[in-house]
Amino acid sequence: MATIVVKQIGSPIRRPAVQRATLKGLGLNKMHRTRELEDTPAVRGMVNSIPHLVQIVEEKK
Repeated sequence: MATIVVKQIGSPIRRPAVQRATLKGLGLNKMHRTRELEDTPAVRGMVNSIPHLVQIVEEKK
């Protein structure tokens, strides 16, 4: 199972509600927190929709 480590690099303050909800869906809510998530198309789509708020730190196989 492949996983990715996602880190929040931007603040959700003054962002549209959709972007804040996407961060919550990824399990991120505070700056510089990381989460290890399954590498699925849904997760990739969420990360790609808010590239200014998150970054992929590591990809594990």
